[in-house]
Amino acid sequence: MIYFDQAAAVVGDIAKPLGSESVPIGEAHRRVLAEPVVARVDSPPSDVSAMDGYAVREEDLLRLPAQLRVIGESFAGSGFTGGVSPGSCVRIFTGAPVPPHADRVVIQEIVRREGDFAVIDDNLGTAKHVRGLGSDFRKGAVLVGSGARLGYRQLVAAAGADLAEVKVWRRPNLLILGTGDELATPGSAADTTGAIPESVSFGVAALAEVWGASIRDRLRLPDDLKAMERAAAQALDKADLVVVTGGASVGEKDFAKAMFERQGLELLFSKVAIKPGKPVWLGRAKGKLVMGLPGNPTSALVTARLLLAPLVAGLSGLDPQSALRWRKATLLAPLPACGDRETFVRAREFPDGVEPVSSQDSSAQKMLVDADLLLRRRAGAIAAVDGDIVAALDF
Repeated sequence: MIYFDQAAAVVGDIAKPLGSESVPIGEAHRRVLAEPVVARVDSPPSDVSAMDGYAVREEDLLRLPAQLRVIGESFAGSGFTGGVSPGSCVRIFTGAPVPPHADRVVIQEIVRREGDFAVIDDNLGTAKHVRGLGSDFRKGAVLVGSGARLGYRQLVAAAGADLAEVKVWRRPNLLILGTGDELATPGSAADTTGAIPESVSFGVAALAEVWGASIRDRLRLPDDLKAMERAAAQALDKADLVVVTGGASVGEKDFAKAMFERQGLELLFSKVAIKPGKPVWLGRAKGKLVMGLPGNPTSALVTARLLLAPLVAGLSGLDPQSALRWRKATLLAPLPACGDRETFVRAREFPDGVEPVSSQDSSAQKMLVDADLLLRRRAGAIAAVDGDIVAALDF
C-alpha cells in the first residue's frame, strides 16, 4: 500500500499523450492542441470601421461645420470601390473596409444628412473608430498555444485564424467493466429480488469524458472468473484504458485483478492509504492501462476524481496536475481528527465557506448530489473547527 501523493506521482509519470490527429474545427471542442493555432490571415484583413457612420478625410474636418458630398457606401464584405477625394465622404457600416484616403469614421449620431451631403457640426471627440489592418492579429501569429484545451473562446480564435482543422491529441478510448452478480440495469432492479441498480459506471464514464476520454463501452459482468477473463481480453483489444469497478477486495468472488492475470497484469500499485477508496489499483496488461475502482458509489467516484481524472487528462494531452488543483477554503463546521489514512471529506460549497455533507458513508449516493468538493485531511490531522482553512478540490 502506498500513500496518495505516491499514487498521484505514478499516475503523472505514465499519463502521456497517445498520439495526435487532425480534426475539423467544428469537432474540436474540449480537445487538447498538439500544435499551436497559427493565423493564416491578418485580422482584420484591412482597415475597417468600428461604427456605423461616414468615412472621411481628417483634413476635411479642420474647420467645422464641414459639408461633405456622399459619394458611395461601404458594407462589410462589399466595400466602396473608389477612394475618398477631398470634400467627399462615404457612408460606412460596422466591419466595412475603410476606403483609400479616408482616415477617420464619424459616427452617424453626430452627422446631419442633407440630401447628397453629410454635415458635421462639432463634438467629434478623439476616437477615429477605425480598426487597423492586423490590429487584432497578423498572419503567422500564434493565437492558442500547444497543450491548450479548446473551449468556446479558443474556438473563436482558431476559426478567426482561418483554420478548417486543428491538430489535437487523440482522446483515450476507455472501457468500463462493472463487476457483481447483484448489479442490474437501471430500470430493472425493482423487478429482481436481491438486485441493485448499477450506478457507478454512469458516473465514472461522465467524469472520464469531462477530462478527455472517449467512452468505448460500459459492460456489466457476473462474478464468474472465466467470463471475466474473456471480457478482460476483449476489453484490452478495444481500449487504451480499462476501468474495472468492484471486485477489488479479498472476498471469494473479488476477481478484478485475477481477470487480467492471463493478460500479464503488472501492478503499478495495488492499494492506496486513503479513505474512502483504499482498494483502488493501477496496472498494465498487454500494453494497456487498467485501473480498478471500488464498487461502492462514493468510493468509486472519489478515487476516480483523485486518480482517474489526472490519468485521463494526461493521456488526452493535458498536464495531469491540472486535474489536482487544490485551493484554500474556510470551514463552516467542525471536522473530527483524522485517522491513520489520508481522508477526503465530501463537502458542499457556500458563498462564505465549505461544510461537510451529512453522510460520509462510502456507499452513499444521495449525498453525491450536494457534494461538490473534496476536503483533504492528512493522516493524523487534529480536529478542525469553524474558521479553519482546509485544502479543497472541485468534485
